[in-house]
Amino acid sequence: MGADIQYAWKDNMHCHGVVKVEWVHWYNHRRLLSSIGYLPPAEAEADFSQQQSGQTMAA
Repeated sequence: MGADIQYAWKDNMHCHGVVKVEWVHWYNHRRLLSSIGYLPPAEAEADFSQQQSGQTMAA
C-alpha cells in the first residue's frame, strides 16, 4: 500500500469521525423534541436538573 493511499484512508476516517461528532452534538443539543415541548434534549435536561435541585433545597 502506497503512502498516498494510507494517508487518504486515514484522512477519510478522520472526516467520518468529525461528521459523527457533529451529528451527536446536533442530536443532543439542537434537535427539537415535540414530546418535551419542542426543546432540545440538553436544554430539557438542564431545566429538569434545575427543578430537582430547587425541590431538594425546599424539602
